[in-house]
Amino acid sequence: MKNCLIRKISKSDNQAVAQLIRSVFDEMEIPKTGTAYEDPYLDLMFEEYNKPRSVYFVVENEGEIVGCCGIAPLENADSKICELQKMYFLPQTRGLGIGSEMMEKCLEQAKSFGFEKCYIETMPFMHAAQKLYKKSGFEYLDAPLGCTGHSSCPVWMLKEL
Repeated sequence: MKNCLIRKISKSDNQAVAQLIRSVFDEMEIPKTGTAYEDPYLDLMFEEYNKPRSVYFVVENEGEIVGCCGIAPLENADSKICELQKMYFLPQTRGLGIGSEMMEKCLEQAKSFGFEKCYIETMPFMHAAQKLYKKSGFEYLDAPLGCTGHSSCPVWMLKEL
């Protein structure tokens, strides 16, 4: 993983990103109903994040997409709150600090868009992800914010930017 590059998604990345996300869902046995797996734009991530105050990054290693994550306004919420969305990494990418780099890049971008808070939803068994979120300054909430449509994600966190 010496040649990792974090860059904005391009249209040609759509298939690889959708495949990566689906493979992590299968690997971790994440519910497919009520989660990002069902998002209608999963195969069109470039188009979905090519909108105001939105960005999606990929981690490329030797021509292969090995991780991804984005920032977008939180649906049906205060315009000052963004959501960290679809942060997934292939197994060989985890534990190398790439998630922290990606998090930093996303949060910097969120601040530059003028957001004041960042929200995230996750699964209770995704302990490594929660550890990263806590390390990055996210705190647990008692209830969800906005309306993401991800009813199967019962862990909600928020960070002041």
